[in-house]
Amino acid sequence: MRYYLCSSLVDYSKMELHNEFHWIEDLLKHISFPCHALLVASSPNDIEKTRRYAQEIVDVMNKHNLCLSGFDVLDRTSAKSTKEFIEKADIIIAMGGHVPTQNAFFQEIDLKKHLQNFNGIWIGSSAGSMNSATLVYAQPELKGEVIDSMYQRFVPGLGITEKMILPHYSSWKNEVIDGFRLLEDVTYPDSQGHTFYLMEDGSYVFGDIEEEIEEVVGEYYILRDRVIVQ
Repeated sequence: MRYYLCSSLVDYSKMELHNEFHWIEDLLKHISFPCHALLVASSPNDIEKTRRYAQEIVDVMNKHNLCLSGFDVLDRTSAKSTKEFIEKADIIIAMGGHVPTQNAFFQEIDLKKHLQNFNGIWIGSSAGSMNSATLVYAQPELKGEVIDSMYQRFVPGLGITEKMILPHYSSWKNEVIDGFRLLEDVTYPDSQGHTFYLMEDGSYVFGDIEEEIEEVVGEYYILRDRVIVQ
């Protein structure tokens, strides 16, 4: 499996794919288009939103001549077809959204197990990239999550990468949730004993499991043990 874990897949201000650091050119070396895609929901119960989001991604891909022969959408209504969809797919795209919601869906459909024999291209966007890690840091995002003692900030992921990705760094670094500064009061302490990759949009992690290669490409910072070290 070759993978591209993007901070953000689509630049919605331009309605085009982020390609500041040329991941599309690398993708085209490893797969031919048209091909078949599977888009995996982040909000599996919101069928209308998921289908609209999936269609937008497909339309934007077409603008870059990444044309599909067909695509499926994996959400609550199609969960029973997970194995069939993965077997058909040349590319799987894990969409962005609320990390814990998507993570719970991944666990429910046993996605990690179904991906064991997948030899195509895995593309993550935002939450989809975060949930690709072995251990996922589900950084609090919504009101109430910082102060909720039951909220799980570290959850098991798909094990595609060991890197804990925090996308859209510039968009949240000054945010305050539940009266706490998200970066200094929440994320810094949570980085104790961990390494977080704070990624700007346009940046991505690419790797190949069979070739045992992995690289972070673009603009990013490394947060480890409460200190930004790069």
